[in-house]
Amino acid sequence: MDLQNTVKEALNALYHHPDDAVRVRADRWLQEFQHTIDAWQVADSLLHDSSSNIETLIFCSQTLRSKVQRDFEELPSEAFRPLRDSLYALLKNLNKGPPKVRTQICIAVAALAVHVSVEEWGGGGIVNWLSNEMKSHPEFIPSFLELLTILPQEVHSYKIAARPERRRQYERELISSAEVALTLLTACLGFHELKEQVLEGFASWLRLSHGIPASTLASHPLVHAAVSCLSSDQLLDAAVNVISELIHYTVSGSSGGISAQLPLIHVLVPRVMGLKDQLRDSSKDEEDVKAIARLFAEMGDSYVDLIATGTDEAMLIIQALLEVASHPEFDISSMTYNFWHILQVNLTRRDSYESYGSEASIELEKNRRIQIFRSPFEMLVSLVSFRVEYPEDYQELSEEDHKDFRHTRYAVSDVLIDATEVLGGEPTLKILFLKLVQAVGNCRNDETCKWQPVEAALYCIQAIAKSISTKEAEILPQVMALIPKLPHQLRLLQTVCTTIGAYSKWIDSAPVELSILPPLVDILTRGMSASEDCAAAAAVAFKYICEDCRKKFSGSLDGLFHIYHIAISGEGGYKVSSDDSMHLVEALSAVTTELLPEHAKKALELICMPAISPLQEIINQGGAALQQVPARQLTVHIDRLACIFRNVNLPEIVADAIQRFWPTLKAIFDHRAWDMRTMESLCRSCKYAVRTCGRFMGVTIGAMLEEIQALYQQHNQSCFLYLSSEVIKIFGSDPSCATYLRSLIETLFSHTIKLLMTIQDFTARPDIADDCFLLASRCIRYCPDLFLPSSIFPSLIDCSMIGITIQHRDACKSILTFLSDVFDLANSSAGDKYQPLINDLILRRGANLTRILIASITGALPSSRIEEVSYVLLSLTRTYGVKVLDWAKESISLIPPTAITEAECSSFLKALSDAASGSSSSSLTDTLEELSDVCRRNKTVQDIVQGALRPLDLNFTTVA
Repeated sequence: MDLQNTVKEALNALYHHPDDAVRVRADRWLQEFQHTIDAWQVADSLLHDSSSNIETLIFCSQTLRSKVQRDFEELPSEAFRPLRDSLYALLKNLNKGPPKVRTQICIAVAALAVHVSVEEWGGGGIVNWLSNEMKSHPEFIPSFLELLTILPQEVHSYKIAARPERRRQYERELISSAEVALTLLTACLGFHELKEQVLEGFASWLRLSHGIPASTLASHPLVHAAVSCLSSDQLLDAAVNVISELIHYTVSGSSGGISAQLPLIHVLVPRVMGLKDQLRDSSKDEEDVKAIARLFAEMGDSYVDLIATGTDEAMLIIQALLEVASHPEFDISSMTYNFWHILQVNLTRRDSYESYGSEASIELEKNRRIQIFRSPFEMLVSLVSFRVEYPEDYQELSEEDHKDFRHTRYAVSDVLIDATEVLGGEPTLKILFLKLVQAVGNCRNDETCKWQPVEAALYCIQAIAKSISTKEAEILPQVMALIPKLPHQLRLLQTVCTTIGAYSKWIDSAPVELSILPPLVDILTRGMSASEDCAAAAAVAFKYICEDCRKKFSGSLDGLFHIYHIAISGEGGYKVSSDDSMHLVEALSAVTTELLPEHAKKALELICMPAISPLQEIINQGGAALQQVPARQLTVHIDRLACIFRNVNLPEIVADAIQRFWPTLKAIFDHRAWDMRTMESLCRSCKYAVRTCGRFMGVTIGAMLEEIQALYQQHNQSCFLYLSSEVIKIFGSDPSCATYLRSLIETLFSHTIKLLMTIQDFTARPDIADDCFLLASRCIRYCPDLFLPSSIFPSLIDCSMIGITIQHRDACKSILTFLSDVFDLANSSAGDKYQPLINDLILRRGANLTRILIASITGALPSSRIEEVSYVLLSLTRTYGVKVLDWAKESISLIPPTAITEAECSSFLKALSDAASGSSSSSLTDTLEELSDVCRRNKTVQDIVQGALRPLDLNFTTVA
């Protein structure tokens, strides 16, 4: 009683105390209480107490539901009947009680049914038990109906801590009871006030069971009830849910094919088609229209194979779906967008026509269908294109509304691209161009011009750019000629810029006599001065134009560099942000790559000048100034250098520039090695230099390696490891670099191992762990002769075993990849000469390593990591065979039988044995996922398993 009162007091404090701190303490105490064994009795007693208020009832019902779901194993086996009877009594008591509380009790009963066998419910399972109770106590039918609805919904609930085999068994039990459930639901149809509940229950059971013949369902009273309720405003939602489930039912994998389902389809489709006029009924509630539109969309998605044949009946459905697409509300219209996509795929994909045999027959049928669907897709283009128009009050809309509008434009772009697949790019372009011409014609002057339709048409034209041939010669010359004459409005200018960028490849192919490029470049420079958004669009377009039309710019370099220098310097009124300026750097890099070597060298100097000069100015002010300057003042310029080194594909010329810039880069290394942000930027720049220049780096690479070795030992910056990975990839197989690289490997790894002595060290430095083992994997691939015989390799294996259970995803993945790379090498013909060395290391550590991997699968790592861990275990098993089975048997035997049964252990060991014999890896992965599920089914079990395996106690321990 004292504990019951404490719960009531805590709830009162949680909901009513004025002090936030008190409410937080009350909440924490209540959460902890829910995990105690006493919570069973207290929650049950308070639910049966007629004086409990609504707050107490909701909390206790949630607590009891959660206990049944997650902690049922806490109870002795004989507790089932008293618990069932108590929940049953509550279900009856709450027949007219608070719905939230009743629902929690229903979920608890459903969870109880998952946990215990059919026999516990009297032989026929919970559905038969419920049937008997409904017949005996018809006054409690509303509660029983809710339970009947919830039972199939909980079949796949992973909140219920049941073993996978029991979960599958329960699903089979419930499916075998489907007929009984439908009989109960049919019997309740006579109660008009329960009809909505009955339809919800029917929809729920349809989702679970797909074994009832279509002919049976076609004449079933529940189906006819659902169909008749489509005309009821009160029951429309529930009826739509049922019809939607029936439509899915007819095309489910186990339905026996569409022909077997025709009796049911012939009942459903005409009734759904009968709702078409309601789509235009202005008196209809919007939610009702949305529900009806959803039915048409579901019908289209499900029967697309039938619709694609283009029969007269199919075209009636198409007309209805066009009606939905034309609805003024985007939320309703867009319900059909997925249908148009899958119809397009069906019409254009060859395997849709395989049954037609010969190539000639296939082509004939494909052309016939596409001809039939041309008109609907042309209409669709017109119906969706206006939706991208900016609203008049766009400026006043919230950020969330702006986000929704952007989403609308992306969705419409996808529909237009689908249309081009059926109609062809040029015919679609023609439809959109006519809209552009019409919009421009309605726009007499800048003062009274309604720019939104012009922008919308142009947006649609740029959306389909990839579908238009670079040889198109009718429409695009007119579009490009029209662009310079469009009104001067910022959002329109932004779309003009994106359109220029989208058609850069066409612009490159356009006949020289059209002289398209100069006026378009002028528009882009105007865009850079207009606003930040326009400048961003113009910078991207400028990049595409320079990349695709680079040969056309060879005589205009002075003009390009003038634009570049003004934009980068921030002078001259340009509004290009430092991030967007990177597009201009890429643009000039692309043009420079195309030049002859004597011109390219000068061009590269001009591109680099705005980046290298400010760095040199800061360095010239002395070491103190360099140390104090904000990182951003350095990284903005270093990132531009990185972009240049990455995109100017002239190795010798770039290498020569890097050698000249090295003193500047070295000064930043020396004075800012403590600054992670600057070092990451500088290492990225050096990485691209190494990648582009390769062996042309000459003496610079040696100086760079000496620099990072020394600085890594002082400042522990992970980016030095990342840069070293790139060096290993490029130079690892070069014998002339062996001395440099051996020193690099031993220095970097020796220092890293000292930093990663415990799992806490890994957790504190996940970036170092990640980059360390990425580097180690690179060494295995590119310089195994240097790496594997080194004195550091055994210590790195031990280090990886400490870090396997790190929770950081990327670091964990790098460690697991390193280990699997080691085992794969030992198991390959290329690794024959390393086998004795690797075997000596792994065989002494194998038992512990296997135990850590099993602990990782069973709870030490998140379940999302199972695939990677499984691959390491598979790789280990295929390399060491029966030894791994012995290690696994030893590890799994440590887990108490309360957590994992003998059958589950045997299943795991058999899967491992099969994998060792060469069976498919997927069966092992499936078994490991099941083992993981068993061992994580609730926190108590997970703690027992991890307490038995104790993976963190195995650090650096080797077994003789």
